[in-house]
Parts: sequence; C-alpha cells; structure tokens
Amino acid sequence: MNNSVTNTARLLWAGLRALLVLTVVTGILYPLAITGVAQALFNDKANGSEIKADGKVVGSSLIGQTYNLPLKKGQETPEPDLKWFQGRPQNGLGSNSVNMQYKLILSGATNRSGDNADLIKWVKDAKAAVIKDNSVAGHMVMPSDVPADAVTSSGSGLDPDISPEYADIQVHRIAEKNGLTVAQVQKLVDDHIAGRTLGFIGEPRVNVLELNIALKELVAKG
Repeated sequence: MNNSVTNTARLLWAGLRALLVLTVVTGILYPLAITGVAQALFNDKANGSEIKADGKVVGSSLIGQTYNLPLKKGQETPEPDLKWFQGRPQNGLGSNSVNMQYKLILSGATNRSGDNADLIKWVKDAKAAVIKDNSVAGHMVMPSDVPADAVTSSGSGLDPDISPEYADIQVHRIAEKNGLTVAQVQKLVDDHIAGRTLGFIGEPRVNVLELNIALKELVAKG
C-alpha cells in the first residue's frame, strides 16, 4: 500500500514538474524569443505593415481601403470619390450579423462560378463604371483598356494592390480632378510600381494606399 502511494506521488510530482517546465518553455520563453526575433529582424511586418502619413497610422499595406463619398440621403451604396485612385471591387465582403456590438467587415470571396448571373452582372456593371468614370475630355477609355482586376474582387475582398494597367487608366481622371498634369500623375504611378516578388513571383503591382498618400502630398505642393 505504502509503495503504491509513494509511486503515485512520485508520478504526480514528475507530471507536475513536466507541466511547469513545458509551461515556462512553450508558454513564456518561446513566445518571448519569437517576439524578440520578429521585432528585431521584421519589425514592420510584425507590427502589421503599418503605413503612416503626417505622423499617424492610416492603414496597412496589406489591407485595401475604400475611397468613397459620404452616403447621401436614401443611398445604400456610396459613390466613389473620383479624386482618388480606386482599388479593386469588394463584392466578396460581408457585414457582421452576429455580434452587433461591433461594426465589422467580414472578409471573403464572392464564391460565384464563371457563368453565374450575379458575377456576370457585377463585372459588366463594374466595366461600364470604369469606362464612364475614367473617360475625360480628350481621353476615352476603351473596353479593351479595362484590366481584369478593375472589375473583379480578390479572394479576400481586401486586396491592397492594383495592376499598373488599372492605375494607368485612372491617370487622366486623377489629373483632371486634382488640377495636375497627366505627366505628373503618370510619374507618380510609375514611381509606385512594385515588381514581382523575388523577380518571378506574382505580377507587378501598385499599392493604392501608398499611391493616394503620395497623391495627397503632390496636390498639397500645388
């Protein structure tokens, strides 16, 4: 009996020691080590890839934003503020319908097949809007000029980037709305084109938030 109690106590003590050691190692030391390495070597990425303007955090380079006018009375969908570069459509986004304490946007894709009637309508409507919004006096956007990313949303609905082609067809509109020359705006776009990751992964892209911050600075200079 005594041996049984002694063995049980020994096993419990060994288990408790293992629990304490593993708790300290995996629950304290390891997280601290990983956090330290991340902050030291990847500070920007570890903190959300924040983008700052005028000393304030205005967003993340990983999450797309909308640039819309305030809702008018009776409107359900805001109109785009055409003095800014516009990002990709966000048809996949949903609204929070569970916890109404917070105003949340749910990331997601449209999950529509290529022959889905809703998707086809969204693409046609988006294409017509892109042509209309970006055709200005002396510059007509043709249907063949509209790239795919201008009329389709990404898998998350929060793509922060657009293609250089989509940025290019917005140049004339941006110049007209902000009192700039086409050459000034085109140079702004060209300066913000990021190449393929490691030279071969993905496609060239333009971060819309960074581009609009640079646009605001250019307009402020007069």
